[in-house]
Amino acid sequence: MKKARILFVSQEITPYLEPTAMGTLARQLPQGIQERGREIRTFMPCFGSINERRNQLHEVIRLSGMNLIINDADHPLIIKVASIQSARMQVYFIDNDDYFQRKAVVQDKKGVHFADNDERTIFFCRGVIETIKKLGWSPDIVHCHGWMTSLLPVYLKKSYKDDPMFENTKVVYSMYDEEFPGTLHKDFTKKAVYEGIGKTDLDIAKIPNFASVSKLAVQYSDAVIKASPKIAADVEKYIKKTDKPMLEYQSPENYLDAYNEFYEQVLEEEFAVA
Repeated sequence: MKKARILFVSQEITPYLEPTAMGTLARQLPQGIQERGREIRTFMPCFGSINERRNQLHEVIRLSGMNLIINDADHPLIIKVASIQSARMQVYFIDNDDYFQRKAVVQDKKGVHFADNDERTIFFCRGVIETIKKLGWSPDIVHCHGWMTSLLPVYLKKSYKDDPMFENTKVVYSMYDEEFPGTLHKDFTKKAVYEGIGKTDLDIAKIPNFASVSKLAVQYSDAVIKASPKIAADVEKYIKKTDKPMLEYQSPENYLDAYNEFYEQVLEEEFAVA
């Protein structure tokens, strides 16, 4: 099999944030897949709680400088990078002063989720795609981790479906038990509309709670991975109803080979995505 290109996009990656199941998987998986002969790139948001000096982040000037329009306002896209030397792996960071330079991840010290998490999600997903375009690196698979990546599938399958860089890209979405309380901003789907996306394409997330946002990601993905032993019951039911290929939960001891084989299956099959 050819040296497939796999883009990993995660809400969290260890060691840049406190260790979680998602962050640990998003750190170890790219390395393991790279060691199995794939070419990889890895992205995450540049949350303000990341110690940039200790982790040796630095801005990539040639990739920065674009403005993304979110809710009729311009937001500069800043790209940073750091290396995990032991893994021979680089991690790219999507940054913006308005959205990410606060000393927290998705909620404040009182546990209240930020009111602009919807716009942060939109900015992050669009920022990843635009950066990959600037890199000139066409991925065979985009593997999304975390609800902040939930718009990547719809953007890739709708807004960028005719772009030569993404026309053959498959999307895999990993479902975790990382629910957020309540809903994102009520205008989430209105703000998320972009080129090639019709009025009804985001209807499933009109009430943007964790379940509906997850279903939106699943709807436009080619395949799904159950990344936690238990996930939201209604989302799991929806996944099964779509009849998309799904990899069941894999224990930390043996997931690498299972994921690698699943990628191969995804690359070989043709899927019809909504």
